Parts: sequence; structure tokens; C-alpha cells
Amino acid sequence: MSARSPARRMFLLCGILLVAAPFVPLVAEQLLALWWEFGPSWCAVPRLRAPEADTPFVCAQLFRRPSIPTVIATVLVLLVLLAACYPAVRWCLRPVRDLVPVIANVGPQNLGHRLRPGRGRDELAVLGRAIDEMMDRIAVGYEAQRRFAADASHELRTPLAVQRTLIEVGLARPLTADQVALLTAQLLATNERNERLIEGLLVLSESDRGLLSRTPLRLDHITATVLDAYRARAAEAGITITSQLRPRVVIGEQVLLERLVTNLVQNALKYNRPDGTIDVRVGEDPALVVVNTGDDVPPDEVPALFEPFRRRSGARVDHSGGAGLGLAIARSITRAHEGIIAASSTGHDGLRVQVSFPAADRNAAG
Repeated sequence: MSARSPARRMFLLCGILLVAAPFVPLVAEQLLALWWEFGPSWCAVPRLRAPEADTPFVCAQLFRRPSIPTVIATVLVLLVLLAACYPAVRWCLRPVRDLVPVIANVGPQNLGHRLRPGRGRDELAVLGRAIDEMMDRIAVGYEAQRRFAADASHELRTPLAVQRTLIEVGLARPLTADQVALLTAQLLATNERNERLIEGLLVLSESDRGLLSRTPLRLDHITATVLDAYRARAAEAGITITSQLRPRVVIGEQVLLERLVTNLVQNALKYNRPDGTIDVRVGEDPALVVVNTGDDVPPDEVPALFEPFRRRSGARVDHSGGAGLGLAIARSITRAHEGIIAASSTGHDGLRVQVSFPAADRNAAG
């Protein structure tokens, strides 16, 4: 253990107390002797029997009843020991107090600061490593938030720049009726993309905040409703939707669970091929599985799909109209429901996304 280890200092303090313990009665006896010799006469205590002349002083005290001087001497000794223990305890805990100013100075401006206590096994080394690991997690989260804000600003700035360009073109010269209609359609499409992006950001913020209420819900019923809403759109694209929905209860919020299923189905429909398929299953474990055919996804690129504004093509601007938040929102909603979402790919022909939720009473929801 390090010399600054609180455990070592406390062990040393205990050793000192053990060595000093035998001298406590001697100190009390001396205090009693002084009291009986110089104390007031009204405190004198009669003996049970007169001791022999050669009886030692220590033995003579045994023949006395507990008296006021005895109690006072004992209290004085205990008070002295208590007063001595206070600075001793502060000395033992001083290495921990020395960490306070170091930790207090850590902020967003110096998230890279680390204690680096080494590989020791004493309490301070273990505490220092735990604090460094905590700072690593905070730094990662802070960097993710900073990157998210930068990406969101870029995503919002791009369509605004497009709108400004279209408006400037419209004001530069007179336009024919067809040109006005085309300009209006482009402005409307850009505005709709802005609405989807802002809506996605709001949903992501709401799901990151956690659940405001928890209600037993039938995930199979929610999934069936979402699939019914997308079957016509899938048929127009030549995509076949198959489903196997078993009863499954999830404790959570219906709006967020609907958004979760909707985002996964939209993603499976968006990144598919004209003759492709979407297979959706609801069961006990995993609770939800969505498998689609379509784009090739290298296995090492799958985890990045859950990051905000990340798209399979690697391009920032998605010409299909998406905001790049679908799977990020799905992950946030899953975490809010204390679940786990994962994706897997063989590197060809589509993606498999599965969601697991904590077990719930099957009869909790009708």
C-alpha cells in the first residue's frame, strides 16, 4: 500500500492506540491520586475495609466504590482520547481530501485531464482509476453531443441554403408559369425535409429524456397497425411484407413504441430493392425482428448506422429525403425502454435488426 493510503494510515493509528491502551489505567490512577490528595473533602469516599499498610496503591483503589472522582477521571481520559482522535482521523482522510481540488477544476475546457494513479491496489489507486474511467465516458458523451450539434447544424443549414438559392433565382428575373410551379415544388420539398428533420430531432430529444409514463402495451398490436399503414406503399414499390406476430407485452409509452416500429419499417422499405421482401416478427426474445433485402452492408459498418446523420451511402445529403435519424431514434427509444437493439449483416442482401426488451407479464395488457 502507498504511504498515502487511508487504510495504511488507519492501520497505523490503530496500532498506536493498541500500544497506548495499557497506559490509560495508569493515567486514570494518577488523576485519582491527585484528586484524593488535593481534591475537596466533600468528595472523599469511605473504604469498604481498611487496606493493609503494605497494600499497593493500585490494589487499594479496588476496595473503593465508584465515586465522583473515579467517574470524572474516566470522563477526562475519554475526552482527551476523543480530542486526539479528531486530528488523527483527519490525517487518515487527508489523501482523499487532496483529490477534491483536482476534481473540482475539471470541466468542459479540460476533459482530457486524468489522475493516472498507476497500477497500485490501494484505495486511492482504485478510486483514481474509477474517476479516470468516468472521465473517459463523460468525454465520449460530450464529444458525441458536440458532434451531434455540429451535424444537426449542417443538416439544417443545407436545405436553408437551397431555399435561399431558389428564392434568389425566382427574384432575379421574371418566371413563366411552369418555372413558378417548378420553383414552388422545389421549395415545398425542401420545406418538408426541414419538417422531417426537426420532427426527428424533437423525437430524439424526447426519447433521450426517458419515459414519462410506463404502461403495459401489446407490441404485436402496435406492429400490426404500423404494417397495415405501409403495405400499400410497399406494394407500389414491389416489396412484399411478411409478418409473424406473437403476443408480446412491453412496459413503455405507446407513441415511442409506434415510432420505433415505424422507423425500422421505413428503413427496411427505404433501403430495399423493387422485388425485395421485409420480414417482421414479434415474439418473446427478441421482442422485435425486422429483416429486409436490399443494399449490401459490410459487417464492420453496421454499428455506425445507429449514429445520427449516418447513412449507408456515406454521403451527408440523402437524396431520398431522409434525415439520417431513423436508426438513431430507434436506438434511443429502445434504451429508454431499458432494451437492447442490434443489427447484423452478412455483407450482402440486406440487414437484420432485432430489439430485446425486459420480460413483462403477458396478461398485463389486453
